[in-house]
Amino acid sequence: MKKITRSKILLVILALAVIMGCSKEAKAPADEYIKMETSLGTIFIDLYEAEAPLHAANYKKLAKDGSLEGIYFHRVIPGFVVQGGDPLTRDNQDKGDDGTGGIGERIPAEIGQPHLRGTLGAARTGQGNPEKLSSGSQFYFCLARLSQLDGNYTVFGNVVEGMDVVDEIAKLERDPNDNPLESVTILKTSMVSSEDSQN
Repeated sequence: MKKITRSKILLVILALAVIMGCSKEAKAPADEYIKMETSLGTIFIDLYEAEAPLHAANYKKLAKDGSLEGIYFHRVIPGFVVQGGDPLTRDNQDKGDDGTGGIGERIPAEIGQPHLRGTLGAARTGQGNPEKLSSGSQFYFCLARLSQLDGNYTVFGNVVEGMDVVDEIAKLERDPNDNPLESVTILKTSMVSSEDSQN
C-alpha cells in the first residue's frame, strides 16, 4: 500500500509541475514586419519565416543594413507584377541595364507557396538555372493571382499594409520595356513589430 501511495503522490506532483510549467511559458515575441518607405508611400511586409527561412533571413538582412535604399521599381506590368531590388537602378541615367543586377549570392529555391495578390516573390536571374535559384535582392509584388508562376518562383512574404501604394506604382506610365517613366524609389527599410504597422 505504501508503494502505491508514494507512486500516486509522485504522479500528482509531476502533473502539478507540468501544469505550472505550461502556465509560465514565455509569451511569443511580436511578429516583425519589413517597413518599406517609398517615394509614393509605405508598405509593410510579413515574411514567411517558416515556409521560406533562407529568403526571409536574407531580406531581413537587406532591410536592416539598408541595401535596398535608393533603388527604384524598374518593372511594372499592370495586372501582373511590380518588381524592384536591382542596385543598378540607382544611377537612374542608364535604364538599359535595369533588371540585370543583384546584391549578394543567389538563394536556393524554397518553392511551395502560391502567388496570390499581395504576395512577395523572389525574381530569378540569369539563363540556365535549373535549380530555380532566386536573386539575392530582386523581388516582385503580385498584383493578382498568378497561378502560372506557382512551382517556378519562391514566394516568401505578403503585403499586410500598403497594397494601395503597390497599386499606385502599377498605374504609372511605362516605356516599351515596362520601366516606369516616373521613378518610385525605396527611401528606407527597417524591421518593425507588427504593432508598429498600425501607427
